[in-house]
Amino acid sequence: RGDNAHVLATDTQKNTIYAFAKEYGITSPEEFLLALGRHFVGTVPWAAGGRWEAEHFGWERIQVQGQGHDHSFVRTGQEVRTAAVTIEDGAEHVLGGLKDLVVLKSTGSEFHGFPRDKYTTLPETTDRILATSVTVRWRFAPGAAADYDASYAAVKALLLGTFAQTHSLSLQQSIFAIGRRILQERPELAEIRFVMPNKHHYPVDLGPCGLENNNEVFTAGDRPYGLMTPAVTRAGQAEAPAAWQWLAGFC
Repeated sequence: RGDNAHVLATDTQKNTIYAFAKEYGITSPEEFLLALGRHFVGTVPWAAGGRWEAEHFGWERIQVQGQGHDHSFVRTGQEVRTAAVTIEDGAEHVLGGLKDLVVLKSTGSEFHGFPRDKYTTLPETTDRILATSVTVRWRFAPGAAADYDASYAAVKALLLGTFAQTHSLSLQQSIFAIGRRILQERPELAEIRFVMPNKHHYPVDLGPCGLENNNEVFTAGDRPYGLMTPAVTRAGQAEAPAAWQWLAGFC
C-alpha cells in the first residue's frame, strides 16, 4: 500500500555505519558487524534479524627515502578479507573469510584414475600445475570465545601451508586436506566452506617452432573449468543454515 512506517531508510543505515566507525572505531570486521547487527535488531522494534557483510582491504604507508609517508598509502595484501554476521530468531552467526587469494603449485599435483567414456578427452597426468583462486568462509562455533584477527591470520597460514605441503591427487583432495587441518587446529570454528575453480595451465606445443618444451612454457586455459564448492564440518556440530542463506556461492 506504500506505507513506509516500517521501512528503515538506507540513508539512516549508512549514516549509522559512519557514526559507529567514528564513535566506536573498527577493530576486526566481525566485531564491527556484530555491533551494527545488535544495534539494528535492538533498536528497530520491527526488525527480527538481518544480515551484515563487510570487505576489508589492506593498506600500507608509501616508503619515501626509507620512511613511511605520513599521509600517502598504497593498497597491499594478497587477498580481500570478508566477514558476515546473521542474526535470526535471537541467534548470532559469525562468518570470517577471504576471497581472491590466487595460489599455484608448479609440481606435486596429479590427476588420474577418473572414469572415462567416449566423451572424455582429458589426458591423465602424474605431474601438472595446480592453480586456483581461493574464496573461503568459516563459521565460528556458537558461543566460542574468538579473537577474530588471530583466527584470520591462523586460518590463512594453515590454508597456504597445507596447500603447499599436500601432494595433490585432485583439487578436491587438497581442499578437504585444508579444511580438515584448519578444523583440527582451530577449535573455535564449526565449519568451513570453499569456492575454488580449477585454473588450468597447459604446456605449449613448441614442435612447430623446432623447440622442445620440457614443462617450461605454459598457457593459462580459457576453456570451461571445474568449480569446487565443498564444505568441511566438525563432527557433532549442529548445522546453521541461516548463517549461509542467500550468501552468494555458499548457500
